[in-house]
Amino acid sequence: MRAPAFAVAGFLTLAPAISYETGAQQTSPPVKDLIAQLSASDPAARAKGACELAARGDDAVDAMQPLIALLADASPVQGPVCDRRWWRGGLDDVTTPGEQAAGALVSIGTRAFQPVLNALHASTWVTRRNAAWALGALDDRRAVSPLVDALKDREPGVREQAAWALGAIYDNAAVPPLIGALKDDDSRVRRQSAWALGAIDDARATAPLSAALSDADDRTREQAAWALGAIDDNSASPGLIRALEDSSDRVRRQAAWALGAIDDTRAVDALVRALSDKSSGVRQQAAWALGAIGDARALPGLLPSLKDADAGVRKQAAWAIGAIGK
Repeated sequence: MRAPAFAVAGFLTLAPAISYETGAQQTSPPVKDLIAQLSASDPAARAKGACELAARGDDAVDAMQPLIALLADASPVQGPVCDRRWWRGGLDDVTTPGEQAAGALVSIGTRAFQPVLNALHASTWVTRRNAAWALGALDDRRAVSPLVDALKDREPGVREQAAWALGAIYDNAAVPPLIGALKDDDSRVRRQSAWALGAIDDARATAPLSAALSDADDRTREQAAWALGAIDDNSASPGLIRALEDSSDRVRRQAAWALGAIDDTRAVDALVRALSDKSSGVRQQAAWALGAIGDARALPGLLPSLKDADAGVRKQAAWAIGAIGK
């Protein structure tokens, strides 16, 4: 497949329900003082203590058990508590002490694995959810079987996080249970399972993900389209072509990207029709896909797009025409 001259929307990935980035390190109190801070009355102080411990990495090993205990703390903390950013289901700048504790445990590394694995069986579901994220971030294949079991947890938040973790660990043994999770009662779990299957990139998931293009939840359909493009199996093309008629702009746009990523000439006619979509994002992605496929049959359809009302569409159409002509 030809690479685009510039990026258009392409890769849709679900960020984990918890994500962690380390910012600039600053001078902070001794580890023993930070451990004491984990018991502060103010949740923001508890969260800050945990993320300060994360900056110490393996040096914070003495804080491991207090951090495990803090995994259950779901007190919301608004705004950044240290030089890090968290992403939780679209809630920017909202975190909890438990999430920061999970990040600190990951920073400690391998020695935290067994305590975190034990926490996956805690009675408090928030602890189990945060432990599932940490296991995925630790990227240790010993966690695969316990995380597969967690896909059956009674709490959807835990199942969702377990699905993400399995995708992050990238072990093909998780494919069959993740396929089963595409039928979970909770749309968040189905959506995250679709992401995980795309991340693992196993063709066994192609047919189940194609079926998920008919899911009642539009974000699950969108994620399934991304996953099919990531797997790059042309047997997904018929379903993705049908998805270009989806009621959701986001699904149509992702389907167009996936068809370009798969590089199947059977999609050319449908993508040319998508150049007239009411959504400029879909038109832009369809133009990219046609350029990526590189079939000259698309040229008559692309030429009118040079006069599209949207500048992004015009630019992408110009690139596509040039790509096809090479």
